[in-house]
Amino acid sequence: MKLINIFAAAALWQSAFGFNFIDMEQKRKSLQLSSTLKDGDSRREFFGKAGAAAFSLSSGLSLEVLAPLPANAVGGLDKVNAQLKAYGLPLTSKPPSGLNPLLEVYGKGKNRFPLLVLMNHPITWVVTLPSNDVNGEDGTIQAGEYAKGDTATFFVYEEPGHVNNFASAGKDLYEKAIIKSISQKGNNIYQDFKITKVVPQDPNDYGGKEYVICDFRYTLLTGAGFEVDRRGVASLTSEGSAVEVLWTASTRERYKKTEPTLRDIAASFRVYADGLNFSSDLKNYDSVV
Repeated sequence: MKLINIFAAAALWQSAFGFNFIDMEQKRKSLQLSSTLKDGDSRREFFGKAGAAAFSLSSGLSLEVLAPLPANAVGGLDKVNAQLKAYGLPLTSKPPSGLNPLLEVYGKGKNRFPLLVLMNHPITWVVTLPSNDVNGEDGTIQAGEYAKGDTATFFVYEEPGHVNNFASAGKDLYEKAIIKSISQKGNNIYQDFKITKVVPQDPNDYGGKEYVICDFRYTLLTGAGFEVDRRGVASLTSEGSAVEVLWTASTRERYKKTEPTLRDIAASFRVYADGLNFSSDLKNYDSVV
């Protein structure tokens, strides 16, 4: 039953790409969430608490459940390093305790260009991968503890093309890329976005590639009328003909607890494109139903 609840929660998150609070007002009343409103709380604080609590209670998740990877995902340090070695790429180091590496090809479909994506994620998080059919590929690489609003999501921002000297490209570009990442369902789902810190990374730690870590915050506007303050950390780079983003975020209330994990996830992000042979990974549409 717990695993069923996990995938049900994941489906809800994917359908809205944010907090999809179904019948939130009914849940709020039935759970008597109005008790979370304390004297002096603002309206935004109340709805943030109520929304997070209702979403968590409605899913019935337990952190003790270890979420299985999708059948076609490459996970586990030994398997990931074997695959990296086959591509001729540097091996990844052992992740921090409680995290698991994931290696996946994004862009197996005819409508996207292929990228090899590496990231760590907590072993309890549910992993979702892109889906493919005769029309091409849809969705992205994502992992999350959906009941609590913790997530890490890969996004490809194609508009600027490849960006040389990425570490000095400027805050405006990073802001556009992250906003595009969090607003795939429309610009009306967020407000008050702000990058609070930009830190170019040492290329020596990234095989000579340029990566930038950005701290950010925004307010998620849910379909039920709730406002949820969120805090996040994103890692950005430019490989192939686009800018790639791995953004991670939690609710403001949880961020003090989740920040170290989100930073570990962002720091683990690597994406590869040039010089790799993806021929065996791409979909053969003659055999896809």
